[in-house]
Amino acid sequence: MNIIDIYRLPALDNLQLCDVNEAMEPCCTKHVIGNVNWPAAFPYQPTCTFVMAYTAKAIYVHFFSHGLDLRATNALNQSAVAQDSCVEFFVQLPGNPEYWNFEFNCIGAVNASHRVQRDNPVRLNDSQIQSIKRWASCGNEPFEERDGLHSWELTVAIPFELLGMDVECDHILGNLYKCGSKTRHPHYLSWSPIKTETPDFHCPRYFGRINLR
Repeated sequence: MNIIDIYRLPALDNLQLCDVNEAMEPCCTKHVIGNVNWPAAFPYQPTCTFVMAYTAKAIYVHFFSHGLDLRATNALNQSAVAQDSCVEFFVQLPGNPEYWNFEFNCIGAVNASHRVQRDNPVRLNDSQIQSIKRWASCGNEPFEERDGLHSWELTVAIPFELLGMDVECDHILGNLYKCGSKTRHPHYLSWSPIKTETPDFHCPRYFGRINLR
């Protein structure tokens, strides 16, 4: 199990989301989403890192990605954003069998649900999705796949209220992913390693521990 510490930065709530990464840069550790769990079938490994912090209101995650192909064909929330250039954050509260999946493509469209088992999702409604703040360096308009090397960033703020979480909790469980199932170089990377035969991010048993300091 991977383990990291994240820290409380109250000032983040007072910033524009596009400025959050600059505030986190000097005091938050970068972590790599770099486990190539299925190398025989999906060997491609773009660079992807994240930094994470929290406030009394929300968990903030900033993703940075650099690699081949850039795809953003899914502009609607609750669409198949994992087909595009995508990053994901799955989170679970200690002692709760239910987990939350937040999947974002590079223009900030989100597919989000909570569930106990993969096949029985409870999808977030429009109001819940609206509460998730998002800033994407690629803008918000969809586009067809672009060849070549590209760098992009995404910052998200997920409210504790949405998770039904007490900010005084000392840790959460979760995993972070980078994928692009329909890009020219399909890939499935994770922060905490996954030991399944085929790609499957819906595996709480492989979540890492995120300590709230």
